Amino acid sequence: MATRHQSRESVISLLYAKDIGNENIGKFVDDMLEDKKIRNKQKEFALSLFEGIGKNLEAIDNEINKHLKEYKVHELGHIERAILRLGTYEILKTDLDNAVIINEAIELSKDLASDTAPKFVNGVLDAIAKEHS
Repeated sequence: MATRHQSRESVISLLYAKDIGNENIGKFVDDMLEDKKIRNKQKEFALSLFEGIGKNLEAIDNEINKHLKEYKVHELGHIERAILRLGTYEILKTDLDNAVIINEAIELSKDLASDTAPKFVNGVLDAIAKEHS
């Protein structure tokens, strides 16, 4: 049975695929989740995150941009951008504890992104969480 962490990894993969130009990724979401054995409640969780991010993308990117010092969200690496979008969405739109959300984003950064990404992701999401707590 898949975990929420694995569901989030799948959402990162979906966001990455869409970000690099696969605009039709929505047609393959079910297949991708099934390939990773994301089913039942974890599938519902992953779908709610992916669809929620899609519906709120402009607001999410605006929120991230407010907390970036040297870059804009579209100048970030694809994986870092996907992780920040996921974390920001969860902070703004879910009832999950912000510390859990930020910790998950840091762990995803350690697994999927550059060596400097965990500290960067932590800083941006922490600033967003403080503003919205």
